[in-house]
Amino acid sequence: MKVTIIGAGAIGGLAGSFMARDGYDVTLVDKWKEHVDAINQNGMTIDGVRGDMRIPVKAITPDQLEGPLEAILIATKAHHTADAVRDVIPHMGPDSFIVHYQNGLNIPVIVDLLKEAGLGGEERVIGGIPNYGGALVDPGHLEFVHEGKIELGELDGSESERLLTLTKMLESLTKVTVSKDIWAQIWSKEVYSNQVVFSALVDARIHETLGVERYARIAGAIVREGVEIADASGIVLEKFDFFDPANYRPQTPADTKRLIDNINTAIHLLKKDQDPNKHQFKKKGSGIWWDIVYRKRKSEVETHKSKLIAYGKQAGADTRLTEKLQTMIMEVEEGKRALGFQNYDEFEAYIEEIGRALP
Repeated sequence: MKVTIIGAGAIGGLAGSFMARDGYDVTLVDKWKEHVDAINQNGMTIDGVRGDMRIPVKAITPDQLEGPLEAILIATKAHHTADAVRDVIPHMGPDSFIVHYQNGLNIPVIVDLLKEAGLGGEERVIGGIPNYGGALVDPGHLEFVHEGKIELGELDGSESERLLTLTKMLESLTKVTVSKDIWAQIWSKEVYSNQVVFSALVDARIHETLGVERYARIAGAIVREGVEIADASGIVLEKFDFFDPANYRPQTPADTKRLIDNINTAIHLLKKDQDPNKHQFKKKGSGIWWDIVYRKRKSEVETHKSKLIAYGKQAGADTRLTEKLQTMIMEVEEGKRALGFQNYDEFEAYIEEIGRALP
């Protein structure tokens, strides 16, 4: 199977590089020409949790795409999803399929664009969630920040030949779990990400943000709202490595303690493979933090949370905390708000004001 990965950043770049190392036919596609040129000249340089390596892998810019494509992994940021799909549609053949290989509730966007192009719909799409982490540091240079599994599944829950083939290929990078309800898994990652986005309101390490009980309680309240939005939308959330939704419906102080423990477990899992004696990590926060502080660019928060808020409003759920989270991050990106712990103070006060604090 020929694999084309749209977006050669940390998520797509790591997957493509490790598959290429195992001899699979992989092409990385990215709009950043300097990045593409560096990969073609020197291979992909990777450091981080697995040590230093350099892997030869083919890379092109979107204007160099040629069809017919086979497996197409969309590994861009959420707000670039539509453009990525439009880039590949002219090069799709009768057996081409698209893999949602990113964070966010983006599958309806992909399906709608396929339908508009007369190329079918859900049957052309596989859902995926990458739970490993990394960073695009410089052209041709990725940092592997933390280990994690990949969730992969057909939208109808079947185990197709293409799904099993792609699963084997992606296991070049990490363990892949085939999901019977990938849409629920994608929702779980989106709900969980509320606390990740919250951590990016401060320019600090995760143990100073989510690792502090006072701040974890704020994050927990925001994630609880996401769980309630999913419940109201008829989504049965599923747990994964970093997240158990059952812990985010606290009724008592003891329940809140279990929620805090879940957050601490997530912090441990994100950091357990990092050895500061072997590598000094450049990425010290979330991908949102990385975009804001290091890359100086717009994050995918507005796109992510707009979709979650829209689902919540349609279902009649309370979305006030998610709306405030989105607004605060956008204000940071627009230069109207400084990063800092004063943002946590403001959020804590707002939660108390509207009666949404954890027990």
